[in-house]
Amino acid sequence: MRTGSSLHMKKTFKKDERLCSVKVIENLFDRKNSANGGVFSYPMRVVFQPQPSVEIDGVISSQTSTQVLFSVPKRQFKHAVDRNLIRRRMREAYRLHKQLLTGNFNIAFIYIGKGIEDYKAIEKGMKSALKKMGTVK
Repeated sequence: MRTGSSLHMKKTFKKDERLCSVKVIENLFDRKNSANGGVFSYPMRVVFQPQPSVEIDGVISSQTSTQVLFSVPKRQFKHAVDRNLIRRRMREAYRLHKQLLTGNFNIAFIYIGKGIEDYKAIEKGMKSALKKMGTVK
């Protein structure tokens, strides 16, 4: 079995990284919450919120890892195969570049492109968004 360096993050996207909680999603999109941030990086808009930290025995840690959701508007893309293709490309770009994030967030990636962009354009937008989020505290 090959052991990897502790400096490299695994490039996986597991179920516990998906944002599913209705309460958390509503809180993420709540305009009254001043802790929420937003980043625009074509072809997507990103809404994010730092996850609250908890203190256990004097050690401050976040409750969970970063959780994300990917959204493609049904109004813009009528066919499910098109929405699934875009969502799959966004997930793959996130999976490969999530190490650019520092800190734990709840994140919503919302596709705003007018048409189906190729993977390179989505990857470029994802890298740009993650870098911008990495500088926000």
